[in-house]
Amino acid sequence: MAVLTLTDEFTSPVVPKRVFKALILDADNLMPKLMPQAIKSVETLEGNGGPGTIKKITFAEGSHIKYVKHRTDALDEEKLTYSYTLIEGDDLLDKIESISYEMKFEPTPGGGCKGTNVSKYHPKPGVQINEEEVKAGKEKAMAIYKGVEAYLLANPNVYA
Repeated sequence: MAVLTLTDEFTSPVVPKRVFKALILDADNLMPKLMPQAIKSVETLEGNGGPGTIKKITFAEGSHIKYVKHRTDALDEEKLTYSYTLIEGDDLLDKIESISYEMKFEPTPGGGCKGTNVSKYHPKPGVQINEEEVKAGKEKAMAIYKGVEAYLLANPNVYA
């Protein structure tokens, strides 16, 4: 089966460096605090945060997915880019070998940022990926992003 590639773009009035610090560099600490109803914990299983690091995200009670594991593939704090691969998950990976993500944050003329996320879904042999399920998952991810954005707007000195 072919790889399904989706590209999402979003904008924010928050400068890219702050979004990157909150959403990428300090996500392990920030996400469970901001969204305990969605994310129970993030723990580093291997590595120091750079390429090769393996993290386990445990979701809150009631989620249809209990956990996933991500591997950091690339992290560039100057260029504000981050690539990682979802390599393990309970319910999710019955149909999917892996999902790779490439994220980039750029400044916009008005002082905010534009974020781009390219997702590549690698299905297991003989499996067709349901785009509607993928879109539902992306909506949940966007809700997390919007929660971080709201936090940054309400706290202008955090991650400055």
